[in-house]
Amino acid sequence: MRELILLRHAHAEPPRTGQADLDRPLSAEGLAEAEAVAAWMRDKSLVPDLALCSPSRRTRETLDVVTQAVGAVERRLEDGIYEATAGALATLLDAHRDVDRLLVVGHNPGLERLLALLHSGQSGDYRGMPPAAVAVLHLPEDASIEPGIASVSAFWWP
Repeated sequence: MRELILLRHAHAEPPRTGQADLDRPLSAEGLAEAEAVAAWMRDKSLVPDLALCSPSRRTRETLDVVTQAVGAVERRLEDGIYEATAGALATLLDAHRDVDRLLVVGHNPGLERLLALLHSGQSGDYRGMPPAAVAVLHLPEDASIEPGIASVSAFWWP
């Protein structure tokens, strides 16, 4: 089995006048959430082999906190994660299916719809991923990324 960890960024500051959405930092609440997720991942020994991260500031800051807790992780910024659909994220995952434990740090609604698609086969069957939520999925070793292919082994949020 391969393991996929989906992590939604923690709470961000509201946008300031003229500020691009990509530049919104974590709020104080978001920083505390990120630290809680990092501790949970560390306690569960969830150390990814590779982290793919949206280029937004809030996702990068969330990932920074996580990697400080779990240790050094190879990281790649993926522009396509920002505002991605479940289908676009599935394509990205399929391109990295050789990675044993992959972490994707991104946004809703893409992440929650991807989770539903991989688990139930229906992207419209999502229930939500609150800020700083983490879902851990198991996928068959050699299978392509397809609807209904994964089982959820953990779902947690602070």
